[in-house]
Amino acid sequence: MTVRSYKVRAGRLGPDRAADLERLWPAYGVTVGDPLLLPDLFGRSAPVVLEIGSGMGETTVTMAAADPARDVLAVEVHVPGLAALVARVEAARLTNVRVAHGDAVELLAGLPVGSLDEVRVFFPDPWPKPKHHKRRLVSPAFAVLVASRLRPGGLLHAATDWEPYAAGALAVLHASEDFLVEGYAKRPAWRPVTRFEARAVAQGRPSYDLLAFRRPLGAVLQG
Repeated sequence: MTVRSYKVRAGRLGPDRAADLERLWPAYGVTVGDPLLLPDLFGRSAPVVLEIGSGMGETTVTMAAADPARDVLAVEVHVPGLAALVARVEAARLTNVRVAHGDAVELLAGLPVGSLDEVRVFFPDPWPKPKHHKRRLVSPAFAVLVASRLRPGGLLHAATDWEPYAAGALAVLHASEDFLVEGYAKRPAWRPVTRFEARAVAQGRPSYDLLAFRRPLGAVLQG
C-alpha cells in the first residue's frame, strides 16, 4: 500500500473559481500521470523549479515573477488552490509557470534524471503524531528520488514552522550521500512570507529553512 504524505481536504470552489479553472487549465495545467516533456510544457528549454504544495499560489507567483529565466512547475492536490493559482498566473501575465494536479512523488518519479534545477518543499504537512511520522514527505526514499531528479549542484529547499519536522528532515539530509547540506539557514530574502507562515510566527512557531545541494556525480565523501 502506498503511504501518502498528504490528506485531500474538502474545499469550496465557487462558480467564479470553477470557471477560471475550466478556462485556464488547458493553457497552464497538467494532470500527474499524463505524458510530460518539460520543454514542450513551457515552450522553451530553461532551468526548471519544482514547487511541491503550492497552496493558494501567492508565493509561487511572486517568486516566478522575480525569476523569469527559470520555469516553475507547481504541483498541488487541492483543487481550490489550483484554481486560485492559475487565476493569479493569468493576472500576472506569467509565461514561466505551469501547474500540476496530483501526487508530487508520482510526478517526480516520471521526470527525467537530472532535469530539475531546484525542488521546493515549503511548509508541508508536519504529521506531528508519532503514528503518522511515516507520512512525512521528507524521508530517506524522498531524498533519493529528489537527488536523482536534480542536476549536480541543484538545490533542495525545504521550509517548515514545525521544529521536530525540521530536525527530522535535517537528519535525513545529513544521512544522505547525495547532498551537501548547509543546515538551517536564515530565511532567504527572495522567499516571501506566506499568510500561513506569518500566522505560525504570531503563534510562537518560528520558521526553519533547510538548504541542501546535489553533490556532483561521482563525488567522494570526505570525513
